[in-house]
Amino acid sequence: MGVGPDRKLSFNERFLSRAMGMWADEQRILVSTEFQLWRFENVLAPGHQQENGCDKFYVPRVAHTTGDIDVHEIEVLGDGRILFVNTMFSCLAFLSATHSFKPFWTPPFISKLAAEDRCHLNGLALQDGEPAYVTSISRSDVVNGWRERRSEGGCIVDVRSNDIITGNLSMPHSPRWHDGELWVLNSGTGFLGTVDIETGRFYPRIFCPGFMRGLAFHDGHAIVGLSLPRDGTFSGLQLDDELKKRDAEAWCGVQIINLKSGDIVQWIKLSGTVSEIFSVSVIPGVRQPMSLGFLADEIKNTISIDMPEVVEQ
Repeated sequence: MGVGPDRKLSFNERFLSRAMGMWADEQRILVSTEFQLWRFENVLAPGHQQENGCDKFYVPRVAHTTGDIDVHEIEVLGDGRILFVNTMFSCLAFLSATHSFKPFWTPPFISKLAAEDRCHLNGLALQDGEPAYVTSISRSDVVNGWRERRSEGGCIVDVRSNDIITGNLSMPHSPRWHDGELWVLNSGTGFLGTVDIETGRFYPRIFCPGFMRGLAFHDGHAIVGLSLPRDGTFSGLQLDDELKKRDAEAWCGVQIINLKSGDIVQWIKLSGTVSEIFSVSVIPGVRQPMSLGFLADEIKNTISIDMPEVVEQ
């Protein structure tokens, strides 16, 4: 979403099968789908705008076929390599030119690389361009064992030392290192907060009325994605009690929170067929981003040329 020439909100919607993980900057968007990881590239030159007013136009260029390994969060490291959370195999992994993935790191409590979604590894935080922290629903080492540990036992692990920073969260998601603090969505409780690295204590900062997934920061604000509770997976958690205490219903959308005041200053509420959000990203300096989809003839007729640079003599 962005702002159009008429200064009204502009929404650009594209359909991808089970889209979850997302990473974005001015030039590139990465999105994981049911069995692929797609790379969208901006084809507009700096300062150029298309006739429809967009200042970035992202075109799908490359799809890496991973198979259904349940790719969750995606990050681009300082050296440009793409690292992602391979939830099905309970590990962090790189793309491979010849295979589905290349394992990079496995939590210390996982004994075997197996397609069993044992602990539901789901989130990844970078620090100085390197993998630093991950979130996991549990420390289970059996097939789908995390499903019995949704209310408690969620943990954050330091990738560099293998230390478990904290192990008493409820369905944590989207860890982020921001402004010298480790932030996390304690999704099973409904609270966005910070974790003390030394003590492992979670400090709740803001309550959000929905199952939280997706966290970004920009200009003194946190941007949080909210989903409707999914029967069986998201129900029966402390979040239910918190909503009842506030006489509130869960909703799907995005909330923008002022970090100083804790106030929700803007929001987008979605209804209809959309009931869940997994990831949110901010593209600083971009006013109206758009992307090319797969379902219309436009994708066949959109052609751009990578012209060589002309060096003046």
